[in-house]
Amino acid sequence: MTIAFRYGNPAVQCDGAELRAQCRHLALVVTVSGVIDDDNVDRLTEQVRRLVLAEKPFVLDLADVTFLSARGVSLLYALDDECDMAGVEWALVAGTPVLDVLHMLDDAFPITVSVPEALHHFAEGTLARRRLLPLLHKTA
Repeated sequence: MTIAFRYGNPAVQCDGAELRAQCRHLALVVTVSGVIDDDNVDRLTEQVRRLVLAEKPFVLDLADVTFLSARGVSLLYALDDECDMAGVEWALVAGTPVLDVLHMLDDAFPITVSVPEALHHFAEGTLARRRLLPLLHKTA
């Protein structure tokens, strides 16, 4: 595993894949590009799982992944479990190679078209909760 820098944002190289994390106001965005295969899926899964933070929605951006092996899907199951344990929502941005593999599965992951759309979804959820706060104070 090597770490490279681009624009001050460190990237982790994992045997054909590059992982980059960016903490935004609405969510933590983790972008993976390259190939997710049997050689790097365990390392990528470990890296992604440790980035899940309590009370911070999570976006996994796989739009630039060029290949996802059948075993690579285990990354998504591990992330789903980790987010469930932390009590956070998550969204998956998937490109065509990832979608092709996911269409063969019966399981549904929270897929969205883009990172901005995922952030918009999380913003709407925050606004909805804020609208409920005055109602909670009136009944308490």
